[in-house]
Amino acid sequence: MVSTQNPALKVASAQSDLWLEQYIASLPESAQKVLQHAYTLMKQHYPDDACTDCGESLYANLFTTAKTVADMDLMADAVAATLICYLPNFLPDWKNIVKEQCGESVVQLVSGLDQIQKLSYFVSVNPSATNEERQQQAEAMRQMLLAMVSDIRVVLIKLAMRTQTMNYLSQVTDEALKKRIAKETMTIFAPLANRLGVWQLKWQLEDLSFRYQNPDEYKQIARLLDEKRTERLDYINQFVDTLKHQLGRLNMHFEVAGRPKHIYSIYRKMVKKKLDFKGLYDIRAVRILVDTVADCYAALGVVHSLWQPIPGEFDDYIAHPKPNDYQSLHTVVVGPEDKGVEIQIRTFDMHRFAEFGVAAHWRYKEGGKGNEVYEHKIAWLRQLLEWRENVAEADNEREDLSRAFQTELFNDTIYVLSPHGKVFSLPAGATPIDFAYALHTDIGNRCRGAKVNGQIVPLSTPLENGQRIEIITAREGTPSVNWLHDGWVKSHKAISKIRAFIRQQNGETIRESGRNALDKQLAKMQIQPNYHKLAEALGFNGVDEMYMAMGQGEVSTRLIQKAVGTLMEKPETPVTETHLVRQSKIKANSGGVLVDGEDGLLTTLAKCCKPAYGDEIIGFVTRERGVSIHRKNCKSFHYLAQTSPDKVLPASWTPQSANQIFAIDLEIRAQDRSGLLRDISETLARNHLNVTAVQTLSKDLEAKLRFTVEVKQVNDLPKVISNLSDVKGVLAVTRL
Repeated sequence: MVSTQNPALKVASAQSDLWLEQYIASLPESAQKVLQHAYTLMKQHYPDDACTDCGESLYANLFTTAKTVADMDLMADAVAATLICYLPNFLPDWKNIVKEQCGESVVQLVSGLDQIQKLSYFVSVNPSATNEERQQQAEAMRQMLLAMVSDIRVVLIKLAMRTQTMNYLSQVTDEALKKRIAKETMTIFAPLANRLGVWQLKWQLEDLSFRYQNPDEYKQIARLLDEKRTERLDYINQFVDTLKHQLGRLNMHFEVAGRPKHIYSIYRKMVKKKLDFKGLYDIRAVRILVDTVADCYAALGVVHSLWQPIPGEFDDYIAHPKPNDYQSLHTVVVGPEDKGVEIQIRTFDMHRFAEFGVAAHWRYKEGGKGNEVYEHKIAWLRQLLEWRENVAEADNEREDLSRAFQTELFNDTIYVLSPHGKVFSLPAGATPIDFAYALHTDIGNRCRGAKVNGQIVPLSTPLENGQRIEIITAREGTPSVNWLHDGWVKSHKAISKIRAFIRQQNGETIRESGRNALDKQLAKMQIQPNYHKLAEALGFNGVDEMYMAMGQGEVSTRLIQKAVGTLMEKPETPVTETHLVRQSKIKANSGGVLVDGEDGLLTTLAKCCKPAYGDEIIGFVTRERGVSIHRKNCKSFHYLAQTSPDKVLPASWTPQSANQIFAIDLEIRAQDRSGLLRDISETLARNHLNVTAVQTLSKDLEAKLRFTVEVKQVNDLPKVISNLSDVKGVLAVTRL
């Protein structure tokens, strides 16, 4: 609890307590208990004189931030986590206590906030770096912040905390501190708020950062706005009254109000268009809110019937939303006295999203389970944040981004720190060896050990987001080919550098190393094949070439296993001249189909329904492909049977069909999410099904995937379909 000796702090404390009391009273009983426990922990364990790094009372800082979090409707557990986010600094066993009193979700939120807070002490940008390098580092930091958290609300709370810090900086006298924090805010946090669409925080972060970094320009624009404020307000009020009168004739629910233009946005427009303050027409702005999309366009019609629109100043972000899902109609008209007025038209729901972005839709179901549909929306936003550059609004670029999401590229990246605070991106599963080569090729070659967060770890240790890595090097050294054979290297850069180094070494040494490596792999497999045939199976011209490739780490264990498996296959039984014709027919009819009681007829399995052993089947006589075999419920067959019933023949499987492999199509409809394709593929692999083709389509947060898989009989399908249905997000599994 903050000290009450200072009268001002005493009043602030009383106001904060009153707000929390009123907020708690508005919550369900279970949520009330969570907040009450969090408040009690806060009072018990925060020192009376606890302050932030800027000198603000910790109590005042967290209560103001908590109000913002509550206004963003991030739920009671997020407000509770905000109040006790500094508890790890004062209570060693905080996790068990918080879990018992507030629940696991609060623990996870506090852990995420604590991790981000500690990380900020290590992250830095080299002041001597070029502008492009600084932008790349800032982008990497934003990506790392998002990649580190499992709950997007952690980032939103952090943005709210930074907004409160920026507001408090007006009371700080240390100009260097103010500029440093303002620069970090403008570089990292304001763009983060912008991409998430949290405009209510974004404009504050931008205006306050601009105020501390460019105080003269800020004061000049603020003064010009103040000088014309009364005149501008009178003008807007008359404009709004006229608009309300005309909209009232449409018999729809609406709200119309003047919209403030923020100082930094005015400054940017002045710089971009090379105009002075007087040349800006959109410092006069109005916003119209309605219930439906149809009402938006109706209101636009009213606006354009009253005042002349300015050509080139209309944007339809409803039909074509921005990449962060922002929706609104923007137009600029020539108002009374020939003054330009900017007008935004949107629904109430669009406005709430525009104000608070992802926070506007965060809801939890009863029992603490997340809204699954919206969780996929959050995943989409996280992927958008990981996009290396701002995505333009052109349709083709949006399609490219959508396709990139389907490949799950962004979830294959982690972000780690050097001892000096520089952020590096590496592929998922990367080890200290990959990081060493990311620093410098020579460091990678001489790498002999590593420290992760100060602890020595094996070079094979997979790295995680946010870790600080330090490489231990020898004075002289060379990379080991075993790093490649043992799978310790994941990045293309590290792999190519190691191979390049090995190529420079003596060829005989490389071949000997490769021979030893191959012998070692074959010994593990307990197989001694013919080396010449093995080299041929691997695609090499001879044994020496195979040894050289092994020595350079270019042949994986999986390739060796596959080649050995091919050599170990039994040769097919020779086909004699007496049954050559019959053999070819059996092969053509997939190994055993009786047509009208006969098994020697030329048959083909219909591609439209892909019958498999165990299906009820029927035959249809074709002109060139013999008898086409369909499933009895095939729609294509029923159409053919109606047009040519005389060509229909009864058909059935022979026992030998049970030994054949059949291709069938499965269609899976699921809620789109990161990792979906991987999870489905793993499920098919566990069911020992070979996948021969995959098609994917993602639209409106729903994915449709079509797999062609090989099965022995349809009796295997119920179990497979059941297992696929258990995959997270899968809505339906259908055999086509």
